[in-house]
Amino acid sequence: MKLSFRIKHHFFSAFREIFVHHHGSLEFRAKIFALVIAANEKPKVENFILVKELATKIYEGDEDRANLLLLTTKELVEKVKKQNALDLDLLVATIQKELKIVPRYAKKIDIESLKNFLLYSNDEDTLAYQKNILEFLEKLKEETLHSNKSITKE
Repeated sequence: MKLSFRIKHHFFSAFREIFVHHHGSLEFRAKIFALVIAANEKPKVENFILVKELATKIYEGDEDRANLLLLTTKELVEKVKKQNALDLDLLVATIQKELKIVPRYAKKIDIESLKNFLLYSNDEDTLAYQKNILEFLEKLKEETLHSNKSITKE
């Protein structure tokens, strides 16, 4: 990544809500990615390469926004790994709370894309844990969309 983007990212991190259009949506996606990645005790660099690939598809033509999603995801994973007032349970609670406030975010949970992270699991226990997380996210998505049927028509 360019040095100019990194400087801009550090600035935007401090003032993300003000300067990033639809920052809530971007942060929600980052939380979903981080939840699956952080379930792996030793995430591989390939996880973040995958985030970048998915972000590039999501934000077609907006390289800065794709990079911002990648960096936000990395920040969240690092916070979980450092146990810096964020753990997986709190991340799950935050995701659930955000879906209650903004139910349309449920459409941003792409289980098929998230399954790709399973390829980089370190062991069977991690793989099982990540599969459980994906099942949980799928159920959460379905429940949210079902209870808010008007969203599915948008």
